[in-house]
Parts: sequence; structure tokens; C-alpha cells
Amino acid sequence: MTQDLPEFYFRVRENGAMVYRVDTENRQRRIEMEQIAVVNVNKGEIKPHGERELSAGEMEEIHAWMEARQALLAMRELDDIHRAVDHLNLTAQWAQARATPAQLEQVTDALLLAMHDLRTVLVRKKADRLTKD
Repeated sequence: MTQDLPEFYFRVRENGAMVYRVDTENRQRRIEMEQIAVVNVNKGEIKPHGERELSAGEMEEIHAWMEARQALLAMRELDDIHRAVDHLNLTAQWAQARATPAQLEQVTDALLLAMHDLRTVLVRKKADRLTKD
């Protein structure tokens, strides 16, 4: 198993990751992880851990991970939007076919406000796109 481990491990956190160097070359053949940096994907920052200086190879690996992570997050974000469209359709079907009057009373105002807000933003953005063409 230790032969297949990557050289670096990225512990994902809210805005990025903590970067660890994975070491299996010790007497006990245990997996040891030494923190080498903290990464903020949103700001594009890489902060070495402690007094450590990152090598060019380490920086290259971290930058590659950051690019892959940003692509993954962008893909997930768009997938979430497609799921929201599906959920809106399912909500409409629920409201039409199964919802009780009491259930509708609980959610109608919140849904109408959220949909109005979304519609306002989408119409404004579409108008901006059309006027730029």
C-alpha cells in the first residue's frame, strides 16, 4: 500500500487545503505526514508552514492541485444549479399534485420571494448580455 501513496496529501478545508508531504521511508514503515503549507484557493495564496521554504517542485504540485480543485469546484457549482432546476420542477409537481393546503401555507411566501429574487437577477443579467452584443 505504501508504494501507491502520493507524495503530497491535501486536506481540504473551506477555502483551500492544508498540504502535507507523505513519508513512508522511515524505520517503522509508518505513514507520516508533515504539514508543509496552507493553500487558499479563493485568493490563490500559498503560505509555507512555519519557517519552511517550499521547493520549486512542491510549488508546482500545489499549483497543479489548485487548478484541478478550482475546475472541480466550478463543475460542482454548475451541477448544483442544474440540480436546483430539477428541484424546482419537482417542487412544482409536488405543489400541484400532493401538497396539502397547510404545507403550501408553510412554504408559499418563501418560495415566491426566492423565485421573484432569482427571476429579477436572471432578467437583469440577460438584459445586460443582450445589450453588450
